[in-house]
Amino acid sequence: MSPRPRFLGTAQICRQFTTSAGRHAPFVPGGFTWGNPIKCRDSSQPRAILFSYRHAFHAGNHADVLKHSVFVRVLDYFNRKDTPYWVVDTHAGAGIYDLTSEWAMQNGEFIDGLDRLLGADDMPVMIRRYLEEVQHFNPDGVANFYPGSPWLALRLLRDRDRLRLFEMHPSEAQVLKHNLAQQDKAATRQTLVYETDGFAGLRALLPPPTRRGVVIIDPSYESKADYRKTLLAMQEALRRFATGCYLVWYPLVQRREVTDMIRNLERLPNTQWLNVSLTVRKPSSDGFGLHGSGMFIVNPPWTLYGDLQAALPWLERKLAQDGHACHTLTQSTRPA
Repeated sequence: MSPRPRFLGTAQICRQFTTSAGRHAPFVPGGFTWGNPIKCRDSSQPRAILFSYRHAFHAGNHADVLKHSVFVRVLDYFNRKDTPYWVVDTHAGAGIYDLTSEWAMQNGEFIDGLDRLLGADDMPVMIRRYLEEVQHFNPDGVANFYPGSPWLALRLLRDRDRLRLFEMHPSEAQVLKHNLAQQDKAATRQTLVYETDGFAGLRALLPPPTRRGVVIIDPSYESKADYRKTLLAMQEALRRFATGCYLVWYPLVQRREVTDMIRNLERLPNTQWLNVSLTVRKPSSDGFGLHGSGMFIVNPPWTLYGDLQAALPWLERKLAQDGHACHTLTQSTRPA
């Protein structure tokens, strides 16, 4: 296996992640701003217990780059105000993934995602912020570990903020709970894990007591029913918590359900929305496979459109797999 690509910084022998709640010092180009002290993994502990065998197949791919760069930017915006908020993830996965594991290496999707960004020049601010957060979990400077949405949220939440995670798959939920148990008391105090369907469970958490919240809805869409469930979940969520910020991830695949879901999301009454998509290659002739992805954001931060305008052309160039790469960025008409 070829050596993993590096962030800027100096190397250490031990490669293990730690995390804590709260902001960290900004990354300094040409050097490394260290996070918490790291501890080596017990070599007798099975790797399979620590990392998911499902989500790990796709960790760090082009879809994760788009989803998590948007997610980090939204949380940055929410952190501008002192008022606490909740983050709810309807499909949490394992939380963090080992890019050197057999599951991640089977498809190696991170090679055409995260790896293409490392060491790049003229990086947009939005992408730099995203990579700062990923780099925190790789304190030796080597891109071996990839944080999912739960771990990115734990990095950015403040003391009074809260994280609520849904994961219905038994193996995923076990791994997620195990990973959370290794974190500090602040992280475990802030976080609850529900081993149930996130679509059904979301309604019970809305509105959050703080009346500020970010909800990320990112099912696998392996079942066509997920498209309908996502739309129904959004309709119910907006009835309960109309001012929440909702991030809906969706795949670009050759299914009519994708187009139908986006069209119906755009028709949600009395909502402000932003829709971004990134295509990285031509759709396959057999109709299978992911040729891109998108994020539909309801009640987006007012700064997000400008951030994406600056970042998308750069991302398109870096992540293009053929000459058919392109991007779209649209938003609802805002009242004068």
